Amino acid sequence: MGILRVEGLGKFFGAERLFANVGFELRSGEKVGLIGANGTGKTTLMRCLMGLEKADEGLVKLAVGDTIGYVEQQAAVGDRTLYEELMLAYQDVIELRNSINRLEQKIAGEQDEVILAEMMREYGTRVEQFERGGGYEYENMIRRVSSGLGFSTDDLARDVSTFSGGQKTRISLAKALVRKPEMLFLDEPTNHLDIGMVEWLEGFLREYNGGVLVISHDRYFLDGVVDRIIELEGGELISYRGNYSAYLEQKAARLISQQAAYEKQQAYIAKTEAFINRYRAGIKAKQARGRESQLARLERLAAPEERTGFSLRFTTDVECAERVAELVQVTATYKDKSVFENLNLLIRRGERVVLIGPNGAGKSTVLKLLTGELSPVRGSVKLGSRVRVGYFSQEHEGLNFNNRVIDEIMGDFGFSEERARNYLGVFLFSNDDVFKNIRDLSGGEKARIVLLKLMLGGANFLVMDEPTNHLDIEAKEAVEEAILLYPGTFLVVSHDRYFMDKIADRVVELDNGYLTEYAGNYSYYRNKKSKAVQSERRGSAVKAKKNDQPRRRNPENTIRLAKKLEEEIAGLEYELAALEARLNDPESHADPIVSRELAEEYAQAQAKLAAKYDEWVALTESSMS
Repeated sequence: MGILRVEGLGKFFGAERLFANVGFELRSGEKVGLIGANGTGKTTLMRCLMGLEKADEGLVKLAVGDTIGYVEQQAAVGDRTLYEELMLAYQDVIELRNSINRLEQKIAGEQDEVILAEMMREYGTRVEQFERGGGYEYENMIRRVSSGLGFSTDDLARDVSTFSGGQKTRISLAKALVRKPEMLFLDEPTNHLDIGMVEWLEGFLREYNGGVLVISHDRYFLDGVVDRIIELEGGELISYRGNYSAYLEQKAARLISQQAAYEKQQAYIAKTEAFINRYRAGIKAKQARGRESQLARLERLAAPEERTGFSLRFTTDVECAERVAELVQVTATYKDKSVFENLNLLIRRGERVVLIGPNGAGKSTVLKLLTGELSPVRGSVKLGSRVRVGYFSQEHEGLNFNNRVIDEIMGDFGFSEERARNYLGVFLFSNDDVFKNIRDLSGGEKARIVLLKLMLGGANFLVMDEPTNHLDIEAKEAVEEAILLYPGTFLVVSHDRYFMDKIADRVVELDNGYLTEYAGNYSYYRNKKSKAVQSERRGSAVKAKKNDQPRRRNPENTIRLAKKLEEEIAGLEYELAALEARLNDPESHADPIVSRELAEEYAQAQAKLAAKYDEWVALTESSMS
C-alpha cells in the first residue's frame, strides 16, 4: 500500500517563516484537501513534497517505486498532437515495449541454451513491468480520460498549440490521470472546468485507488471528494476529519474551545497577579512569591487570531427601469462560426441570475453583448433606462496592466493617494503592495482590484464572468455576502456550485444554442434537471416499446435473457482470469509469437466482456422503466 510520510517540514524566505514543523501522512485511497488563504504557502508546500522546491528542514518519505502525478495551476504543454502529449505519460512503458520487441528478435536467433534461459528470465521481467505499467490498456485509458475531460476523438489529432488556456489545463490534468499513479497531487484542478467536467472528475477521484492531495477553493468539490481537510494557517498545519462541511463545524468548535481556554487562563492570570500584588510584602509574602514563580513558568496561551479578510459592499443610489436588460431574437458569431441564433433573454430589476452551460456554449458572448463589447449579427440588445452596467471580466480586460495598483484607483476615481490607500488597505493591499505593477499581480490579486473598482463604480446592474475564480474561500465568502446585500440586479457566469447555491434566485442554462430557465438556485436546477432526464428516459423506453412491437419482452423473457447474459459474463470473467494468469507467467512469453497472440486474445476477451456488460445494463434498465 502506497504511503507518503511528511515529518517536520519547514520552508523559510530569509528570516520569514512560510511554514514549519509540518507533518502528516497520506495513504492509498485517502482523499485529502489542502486549504488555506492565498499566500499561506499551499503550492510551495506541494512543490516541496514533490521535490520541485527544496524544503529548509524536515523529511518527505515515499515508498520505492511509488509515483506521484502532479497538476500545476499553470502547467506547460509541448508542441505535438493531443494524443502524442498524453502518450508522454507512458514514455517508460513505450520504451519497455520497444525493448521487449528488441529482445524478442534476439531470442529468435539465439542458439546457446544458457544465454537463452537468461534472456527468457529478462523477457518475463520486462513483460511483467510492461503489464504493471498499463501496457495492455494505455490506449483505452487515454481515450477514457480525454473523453471524460471533454475532448473528442478528433481532438486527439489536433496540435496542442491550437487549444485554449483552459483546455491546456485539462490536458495537463489528463496527463496526470492516465497513469493512475500511487499518489495524485492536484493544484486547483477545477479552475477551468465546466460543471459537467468537474462532476466527472469528482466521480473519477472517488473511485481512484491511490492517495489524492488536492489544493482547492471549490467548496462543493471538497464536500464531494475528500475525507480529510488539512489547513495551512499561520505557518502551521491543522488536520480535520471529514469533508469541507465537517471541517467548518470542527473548526468553529475548536475556535470556541481555544477562546474559552484563553479567557479562562487570562482570568487565572489576573486573579493570581492580584493576589501577588496584594500580599507581596505582607503575612502571605511566601505564598505570593510561590505563585509568582508558578506564573513565570506558566505556558501562556495565545489569543485566537482573527484572520484579516477584506470587506466588500456593492452600492448603488440609482433606480433603474423594471426591464433591466433584454436579448431579442439575437444571433451571434465568433470567428465566422455561429454561437447561437434567435436567442431571447429578459432580466428584471432585482433579479439574481446565474448563467451556466458547458465551455464553448456562448456564455461569455451573452455577457459581452449586454456590455456592448460585441454587437449581434441579427436581433437587438436592449438596456432599460438609467441602467448603469458594472462588468467583471474573467480576463480582467478592464484593468490597465501597465499601471501600478495605486495609479489604477487614483486615475479611475480621482482619489488622493491617501484615500486610494485606505480603500486598497481594506482589500489587503498594504505598504509597498500598492506600488506593484498590475501585470505582476496574481490572479486573485487582480480579481480583488476589479472587485474594488466595481464596488466604487456604483453600478445598478452587475455583469460578472467567473468572479470567484482565483479567490480563496474567505474572499469568496466576502463576494457572496456583498452580492446578497446588493440592492441592484446582477447576471453572473459561474462554475462554482456552492457560490451559485448561495446567491442565485434564477438559473439560466445555455446549451446547444438554447436557453432553459429554472426559478431557483443551483440545487433546484440540478433537481429539476435530474427529474427531466429521468422522465425523458422513461418516455424513450415507452416510445421504444410502442414502436418496436417485435422486440417487446414480457418479464419472464427479460429474466431469462438477463440470466443467460449473466452466465455468459461469468464465463468471460473466468476466461479473462485464466488469460491474466497466463500473462503473468514468464513461461508464456518464451515464444514471442505466442506472447503476442496471448496479448491479442486478452484484449479481445476484454472487449467481449465490456460488450456483454453493456448489453446486460441496457436490458436491466429497460425492464425497470
